[in-house]
Amino acid sequence: MKLQDKVKVTALPDGLRAKIDDMLVRLNRSAKYGSYSSEFEQLSRYIDWAVGLPWQAQTQDTLDLGHVKQALDKKHYGLRELKDRILEYLSVMILNRSSRAPVLFLIGLVGTGKTTISRSIADSLGRKFVRIPFGGMGSSLDLRGQSGAYTDAEPGQIIKALKTAGSKNPIILLDEIDRVAESSRGDIMGVLVELLDPGQNMTFTDHYLDYPVDLSQVMFIATANNSTNISPAVMDRLEPIMMPSYTDEEKIIIARDYVLPRELKLAGISEEVIKIDEAVWPKMVRPFGFDAGIRTLERTIQGMIRKTAKMLVEGQAKSFYITLDNVKQFLPS
Repeated sequence: MKLQDKVKVTALPDGLRAKIDDMLVRLNRSAKYGSYSSEFEQLSRYIDWAVGLPWQAQTQDTLDLGHVKQALDKKHYGLRELKDRILEYLSVMILNRSSRAPVLFLIGLVGTGKTTISRSIADSLGRKFVRIPFGGMGSSLDLRGQSGAYTDAEPGQIIKALKTAGSKNPIILLDEIDRVAESSRGDIMGVLVELLDPGQNMTFTDHYLDYPVDLSQVMFIATANNSTNISPAVMDRLEPIMMPSYTDEEKIIIARDYVLPRELKLAGISEEVIKIDEAVWPKMVRPFGFDAGIRTLERTIQGMIRKTAKMLVEGQAKSFYITLDNVKQFLPS
């Protein structure tokens, strides 16, 4: 498809359309005086990004408290404070459709469910979900992009997230914002202030696109292991919620009623094939000492399922009952 045709069939903001039209006029002019392959390639890439963004497309929110509560309870045990907070904000959105979504800030140790609950919030609201990892991020340009004047320049993670989502009102997870590189922490925090501030993110400008993008309908969720390295200006724009460490009793319930059924389904194994004696669960909860989250427990269950899957394929048995007497042969090495 010709570049002009791509632009013509896409609903673009008037200002951006005029900007691209000017670029196409200059390209046509250059074509009359010899080689213009490099300019053509740069403009083609720029147009691909511009027409690929969801300037108009958006998803319809599921503004139903009962549905959202049911969806969250189905996938997550406990977390009552967090669930109540979500339902409170949703209630405001129901009463005032123009109300802005909150910026939830989930603080907790590794494995406490920050990322999974964020994805579940998106699913329950019917919104697209995109994760941006901040761990080790070394430059604010990772978020804001590079100028198109540079060879191989490209947009930043925010614009990429919008294109991936395909809607202008996704949930974007800013994951582990406390783990950016120390050398560029100040610059990255400055971009976060702009992203999360309702007065500024209506005209967020990526260096590559060089045109303001309205992020006011995006629901941002941020996570961190702790808030020590978060600037006060960013904290002012966040709604902090502490993710609790799970007790052994809670881990048993989560592992038995949530993790095991999920992992069995992913492995294509019926729930009738593997049964675990109640006495086994306490032994599985903390094989290496205390762990605030359930990540180690998840890996243990995944390892058990892989071992039983191998036995099934080899024809050693058609069903398995795991007890204290035989549990060691099913545990991962």
